[in-house]
Amino acid sequence: MTTHTFRPDHYFTTMGAHPPVLHIAPGDSVVTTTVDAIGQDAQLQKVAGTPNPQTGPFFIDGAEQGDTLVVHLDRIRPNRDTGFTNASLAPNVVDPEFVRELPDLPRFDWTIDLDAWTATPLAPLPGMEDLHVPLDPMLGCFGVAARGGQAISTMTSAHHGGNMDYRGFKEGVTVYFPVFEPGALFFLGDGHAVQGDGEIVGTGIEISLDVQFTVGLRKGEQIGWPRGENEDAIFTVGNARPLDQALQHATTEMIQWLGTHFGLNVQAASAVLGQCVEYDIANVYDPAYTVVCKVPKRVLSMLQMP
Repeated sequence: MTTHTFRPDHYFTTMGAHPPVLHIAPGDSVVTTTVDAIGQDAQLQKVAGTPNPQTGPFFIDGAEQGDTLVVHLDRIRPNRDTGFTNASLAPNVVDPEFVRELPDLPRFDWTIDLDAWTATPLAPLPGMEDLHVPLDPMLGCFGVAARGGQAISTMTSAHHGGNMDYRGFKEGVTVYFPVFEPGALFFLGDGHAVQGDGEIVGTGIEISLDVQFTVGLRKGEQIGWPRGENEDAIFTVGNARPLDQALQHATTEMIQWLGTHFGLNVQAASAVLGQCVEYDIANVYDPAYTVVCKVPKRVLSMLQMP
């Protein structure tokens, strides 16, 4: 097992079969950096195009179609003291008659205090003078090369991952991706210092990051949509529009997981989900919305494993 240090000098705004920047083996870790959503690095220099420029792709030796890529997010840290957000709610998250009330505001800047581990408005609006938001860094956009040789924009998401903007994709989480291309071709970027559910202003607090991740590979294990787990739950991710279709994808993937790994038939899985499922609305701004289906591990501990 090797720890690689990789300093990117170019970035991609589509996720497809691009030439890999580094070959790594299952069990290896990578220490690297990402730029923010508009291509600014830790020195606020614009070094990449938009949207959501990605570091990578990383070629995982031995990965091939039908496998599952395992990515553990070892460390995610903002690497500068300023970030920015949009200032207005997206029109699609409020009642139609309220849309005209939404202000047309410029970008909203935030001061990032890594010692206090907070974000504060650089120029507070009235009533926000004492606001301090705890940091909770996450990756907004990451995943593997898309299926069928496609190169899919980093503005959106699908089976391969992409711009899912789920606040649960943070340090300590393990994420599973279906592999569609040789080497999987793993990308990451679009760092947020913190973000609320839904990304309802179209951004988190956008920032560049220092990141470390470790990869694994499950040979011959095929999944349909991204999956993940943290200390408290397992979860599945559906990406689609409308929102109910994203929920359907996430729920179906969870039923599949409960069947293959926990030995539940559809009836048993349905009974468990009916009383124990939890849903997160990860994104309702991007071209494809993202819904996360969760099952607490305390529930799993009561199941009879095969």
